[in-house]
Amino acid sequence: MDSRTNNENQNSASTSTHDLKPSKIKFQYEDDEQVVEQGDETVTESSNLEIDEDVSMCGRPASASANDDSIVDVDKTSADYYFDSYSHFGIHEEMLKDVVRTKTYQNVIYKNSFLFKDKVVLDVGAGTGILSLFCAKVGAKHVYAIECSSMADMAQEIVKLNGFSDVITVIKGKVEEIDLPIPQVDIIISEWMGYFLLYENMLDTVLYARDKWLVKDGLVLPDKASLYLTAIEDADYKADKIEFWNDVYGFDMSCIRKQAMMEPLVDTVDQNQIVTNCQLLKTMDISKMTSGDASFTAPFKLIAERDDYIHALVAYFDVSFTKCHKLLGFSTGPKSRGTHWKQTVLYLEDVITICQGEAVVGSMTVAPNKKNPRDVDIMLKYSVNGRHCHVSRTQYHRMR
Repeated sequence: MDSRTNNENQNSASTSTHDLKPSKIKFQYEDDEQVVEQGDETVTESSNLEIDEDVSMCGRPASASANDDSIVDVDKTSADYYFDSYSHFGIHEEMLKDVVRTKTYQNVIYKNSFLFKDKVVLDVGAGTGILSLFCAKVGAKHVYAIECSSMADMAQEIVKLNGFSDVITVIKGKVEEIDLPIPQVDIIISEWMGYFLLYENMLDTVLYARDKWLVKDGLVLPDKASLYLTAIEDADYKADKIEFWNDVYGFDMSCIRKQAMMEPLVDTVDQNQIVTNCQLLKTMDISKMTSGDASFTAPFKLIAERDDYIHALVAYFDVSFTKCHKLLGFSTGPKSRGTHWKQTVLYLEDVITICQGEAVVGSMTVAPNKKNPRDVDIMLKYSVNGRHCHVSRTQYHRMR
């Protein structure tokens, strides 16, 4: 892998069916006009995503300072700590500097101003208010920017500094607890995606806002999100980060190895490590889905494209804005331009020896953790029946 940041960007101590195939997609850089086409894998090389006509977060805040009266507030819930993490400017700086992410949203709004002109927009999880500013600039009638963290105070000042106080109203609070001064909005826009697409469970908040305030036939942006899976060779890093715990200066610390195996790694995967095809696991229509649809079991069949070893499975996601004049979107896959989401690596207990044409067959079950719904529980079942490897196993992982 390219950048071994492990889970520095996490809050904690650590950062459809198998025969569905991704659409053939053409991606084009705005800067250098490079075009890349992929038939079997959904790959993007820029913030623009264009479907061919023939085919239908992050630096987290530092710990409490020495001047704090209390390092741990026992009255706070995990949700409170989640919102606190977005109070620090560092996490917003990283997201704003994610050009793929931010430029895609800007292109969606600027190149489709007819969608926003004279419309009432709700920005869910507004952060610094950048999406609200984009909307106001293209002529939105009014934008309500909801932000629960103390960044809402900064967003209010940013709105004022840029002369949009009469168009943008910043509301500080949880979406589920605040009241809007109007009964309905025409558009809901949000950058809700977390690591592994679903980590932090902000999607539920967007769906709540949709059901409560969105006018009939209103727009949710983005409106499609898809989760993909592939397999990689990663012997060196697995040895360095996982097997390391078996012998630490002559001592057995393998109990920590078990925890390290359970926690998926958020990192950048080198595309040369990819051994198999990329499999579509799940596509979600944000405009129609229910909260329960984010819990699912999806089968997969990953076919080896060369003789190699497999040490881990890798998940990534794409998002699309299908209601635009020209379809836009981006991918967080390993063959795409890098984003702050990187990819999610799930190490396997087994080292799989696989030959070209052989398959890793299995299923992935995804659901919010019962105790902390912002965490994601992943159950992975896989089996291989090849010339050199016969294995069948169930593993459990948790994004936290």
